[in-house]
Amino acid sequence: MPTPEPGSGEVLVEVRAASVDASEAVIRAGKLRGFVRGRFPRRLGSDFAGHVVALGPGVHAWSVGDDVWGLMPHYAFGALADYVVVPGQRLARAPENLSLLDAAALPVSGTTALTALTDKAGLKSGERLLVRGASGAVGSLVVQLGKAFGAHVTGLAGAANLDLVTELGADVALDYRTTRPEELGSFDVIVDLVGTHISAYLARLTRGGRMVALAFDQDRILTSMATLILRFAVDRRIKVFSNNPSPERIAGLTTAVEAGSIRPVIDTVFPLTGIAEVHRRLEAGGVRGKHVIDMRLDRA
Repeated sequence: MPTPEPGSGEVLVEVRAASVDASEAVIRAGKLRGFVRGRFPRRLGSDFAGHVVALGPGVHAWSVGDDVWGLMPHYAFGALADYVVVPGQRLARAPENLSLLDAAALPVSGTTALTALTDKAGLKSGERLLVRGASGAVGSLVVQLGKAFGAHVTGLAGAANLDLVTELGADVALDYRTTRPEELGSFDVIVDLVGTHISAYLARLTRGGRMVALAFDQDRILTSMATLILRFAVDRRIKVFSNNPSPERIAGLTTAVEAGSIRPVIDTVFPLTGIAEVHRRLEAGGVRGKHVIDMRLDRA
């Protein structure tokens, strides 16, 4: 394929590495047809890190050679490529304390975690935070940010991942298979990355508590979506959003990483030719953090 050319306001980035978001497997399987625009077949990949190689007319914030990270336009995908063209507003300076390979794991998950805890939950120091799915791509970052914000953090994850959740800073790490909601205490904020048994966990909220719901029940996804949307309409404790970060939010993620508030959690690094295996693993579940695609493995 020819190398794309950036248009007005766009930047051409040579991709060093990209990562795969769990929602892509759901969209790729066709489970969200009617909710997400775009025809099949579709390209894959949401976030990436790399080098600026060309600028379109009107772009002044970037220079050729800059190390950047960013996200494709909302639900557009296509980061799994040698080169991507994106609006300049979808980029930020890559953190100086990370390699571009490691940085590729963070843009989507990191901005989601930041938005969940700041804009939606308004998490305060001293509050009690429960993270369901604490070892996943977003959950592992919510745990870290929760501690950085001064919260008491409880993480629910599979037994094999409890060591990771503790290492990330959780005050309490519990096996979700053997811990019933009613056995837990009360929480000021719950970030839910699982999507099941929402009512049981809502009952664990304190007066004035907030739940940020970021997942749907994968076994009945359309019903789960409809139920959550109806709940959101009548229950102010529930916060939902589809992550579409501003340039300031992406730049804020760079600041958070360089301050040491969060670090990427990478499960496995694959070449681009391994993308089918990545999706099989996402569907199987149990991923620790994110799978990253190293574009240089295919170029070698």
